[in-house]
Amino acid sequence: MNAEMILFFIFGAVALIGAIAVISFRHPIYSALSLIVTFFAQAGLFVLLGAHFVAAVQVIVYAGAIMVLFLFVIMLLNLGTLSAKGALTGKLKGVAIVLGILLAVQGIYIAVKAGNNTALESAQASTEPVTTYKIGELLFKDYLLPFEVTSLILLAALIGVIVLVKRDKQIEN
Repeated sequence: MNAEMILFFIFGAVALIGAIAVISFRHPIYSALSLIVTFFAQAGLFVLLGAHFVAAVQVIVYAGAIMVLFLFVIMLLNLGTLSAKGALTGKLKGVAIVLGILLAVQGIYIAVKAGNNTALESAQASTEPVTTYKIGELLFKDYLLPFEVTSLILLAALIGVIVLVKRDKQIEN
């Protein structure tokens, strides 16, 4: 077993533990911090795969900007400990099921595309180096569906926070 394989298992274990911690903690700040750990572990996996640009974007965009925004909103709204009891009732349960199915479809789509991987191989097979322009071209041509579904998932998370805050304010009044 070489060092790269050992690092792969370490980063994979940290990502898995961090992801489980995200859904296990009752306090939203601890969950957000666990998500940051998961993002850093995923960035380490990207580095091992040789995708240094994707790893840098993972750290800068997700672990940096988006998670700071989430933490700021959580602290600003003083959400504290959220009760999971009764959170998925009625229409919200249906929305959660639909989003889960969409996420599963996105995962299957990405797995099939990664199995074929003809677009990236053809880009790497050319004599030109892979540039950010080519990465953007692949992202918005071949991987447009996963990109758009990811933006919808982030939008759903934002709407979920707004619904939770609005419901808490209605209960207080």
